[in-house]
Amino acid sequence: MPFFGQERFIEAEKKGPLTSPGYQKARAACVRFSRKEGIDAVMNKHKLDALVAPTQTPAWLIDWVVGDHFTGGCSSPPAVSGYPHVTVPLGQVRGLPVGLSFFGRAWSEARLLALAYAFEQATHARKPPTFASGAALPPG
Repeated sequence: MPFFGQERFIEAEKKGPLTSPGYQKARAACVRFSRKEGIDAVMNKHKLDALVAPTQTPAWLIDWVVGDHFTGGCSSPPAVSGYPHVTVPLGQVRGLPVGLSFFGRAWSEARLLALAYAFEQATHARKPPTFASGAALPPG
């Protein structure tokens, strides 16, 4: 799997089990920074019901030489924290779909779903997918 990060799995296996003290310490720090000192702190300070951001950049063509060009998105904080996150269609950029993410503190699923649903009903941003005829597979 040369283009899809197999080396990350191999390196992760070398780190040891999830019960190791090093992993437990790192996990505790991630949870603290993403929850209490991250999402919860921002939402409390600004009295928010949810955090809303573009999910990520539009899709990109696969680069068969150097691999994908992921440039970031907003899904890491809720993923690390274990908090709920919902994405709905936002629209298109140069014909490529983009999403809008709603995420928040623990147990806020009902509120997030209501906000996401309201956005979908107000915008009707979803467009049926189309085939990009200009995209080509690599030789061989």
